[in-house]
Amino acid sequence: MPSNPAPPSPDLAGSPARDPAAPAARLPELDELLAGAHVVSLPMRVKFRGILHREALLIRGPLGWGEFSPFPEYGDAEASRWLAAAIEAGWQGFPEPLRTSIPVNATIPAVAAELVPEILARFGRVDAVKIKVAEPGQTLEDDAARVGAVRAALPDAAIRVDANGGWDVPTAVEALTRLSAVGLEYAEQPVPDIAGLAEVRRQLRAAGVPVLIAADESVRKEEDPLKVARAGAADLIVVKVAPLGGVRRALDIVARAGLPAVVSSALDTTVGIRAGLALAAALPELPYACGLGTVSLLAGDVTRDSLVPDDGAIRLREVHADPELLAEYAAASERRDWWLDRLRRVHAVPAAAG
Repeated sequence: MPSNPAPPSPDLAGSPARDPAAPAARLPELDELLAGAHVVSLPMRVKFRGILHREALLIRGPLGWGEFSPFPEYGDAEASRWLAAAIEAGWQGFPEPLRTSIPVNATIPAVAAELVPEILARFGRVDAVKIKVAEPGQTLEDDAARVGAVRAALPDAAIRVDANGGWDVPTAVEALTRLSAVGLEYAEQPVPDIAGLAEVRRQLRAAGVPVLIAADESVRKEEDPLKVARAGAADLIVVKVAPLGGVRRALDIVARAGLPAVVSSALDTTVGIRAGLALAAALPELPYACGLGTVSLLAGDVTRDSLVPDDGAIRLREVHADPELLAEYAAASERRDWWLDRLRRVHAVPAAAG
């Protein structure tokens, strides 16, 4: 478990500050976005978040490529933050990096324990692994077997579990108490709400169970992403560029929350991962391996130089979508129309201006 310096006192009031050195963000006209838009459907190696194909709309701007890929169930207001992040990438660019190599974890979906070695092999050498737990239709026995298989394969790796809010408080306390036997670095979003996170954290500490609590959905899906920090409900926060509205807004949230941060992906293509790497590269401190190795879960990508782990890290570099791959993985015409209609709607939402 990494040791962290005492975080600064959180500045939890006021609106997000903008980087004064950055060029002013500009909301491109809709026609400009549509002209550079490509919709792709990438096959998954295994089912993840219940899907076997990851759809994304890629936008080419004057400074590079941006990705707009909110999951289909998200409403337009929530999706507008994803568009703001895509516009930042293509029209504003990223902050200057403080590091060029980003440590990343492997990610294990909610698969049967016997599939764990095969999935781990796709990531190469890693020092940390995130394991999905609390999958609907599965049991704590399934979770324990999957976590145990990872520990057996990687005796010295840091292991973190992600429940995506799938447990209630009693189940979370029971599960994390049991899973802590393998040595957990932290548990990500064990329950869905902030009050529940605080209660799980309290009960684990009272019982002497040394599992840190990380907030993910309670940061990116709340109207106020700093509410979890105010409540003292988490030991660290998970930040994702697209759901938070861009790299600069995510940096601001981390600074004002005053908690250690883990940068993670939203099952992005390499274009979206590049934005996640930009955030990880610009954070003043990066105490944990990042969840940015998820392109390894895809059976296709939009570039021939995919951002995937090499010896436990991804090196920062620019990426460009490949025209042949955009054509190969082009979504069916009805899905393309669906995404372009979504882009038209979301462009009209004020939050899309960043």
